[in-house]
Amino acid sequence: MRLKLALLALAAFFASIGLAYATANIHIDLSTQTMHVDSSEGSYAWPVSTARAGYSTPRGSYAPTGMERMHYSKKYHMSPMPYSIFFRGGYAIHGTYATGALGSPASHGCVRLSPGNAKRLYEIVQSEGGSISITGAPPSGGARYARAHHRNAARYASLRHGRHAHAMAYAPIRHSHRDTVRGWQAEPFAAPYY
Repeated sequence: MRLKLALLALAAFFASIGLAYATANIHIDLSTQTMHVDSSEGSYAWPVSTARAGYSTPRGSYAPTGMERMHYSKKYHMSPMPYSIFFRGGYAIHGTYATGALGSPASHGCVRLSPGNAKRLYEIVQSEGGSISITGAPPSGGARYARAHHRNAARYASLRHGRHAHAMAYAPIRHSHRDTVRGWQAEPFAAPYY
């Protein structure tokens, strides 16, 4: 009887090691805005976007709680979330079409990937399962935008409101093909239409 229990315990131990090995490990580093994935199919490192200033991506360890090939966010204007892997309530890892923002904080809290990488991750988690860990702190200050400073700030403010228009600081709105870059390139020195 003891031998059977010992063998059963040993079999359970090795089974748990096998299950732990088969699960893909997904690590998101908020500091570097990167995701590292270790799976039985290989290792990957991808840029991500996590929460921008005013929002947060939860830190901790999670297991996937649901998956949807295409989800639309009811909270954020039916925004598409391809290859969503939910891990905490409404938080998910998903694809984004705003790939230019990858590598810096840009989301409302989800972890965003390029659509191709999101599809690959979705397939890995679908076949192996996954464990998700999120660590680090978001880059300080998030995205920063340059602010224009003028010596004559009051003058520029009055120009925006139509007072004291000066030819060098104010150009009337024109509606022509030259209002586009291509139009200007075609006729850079043509007289403006008013």
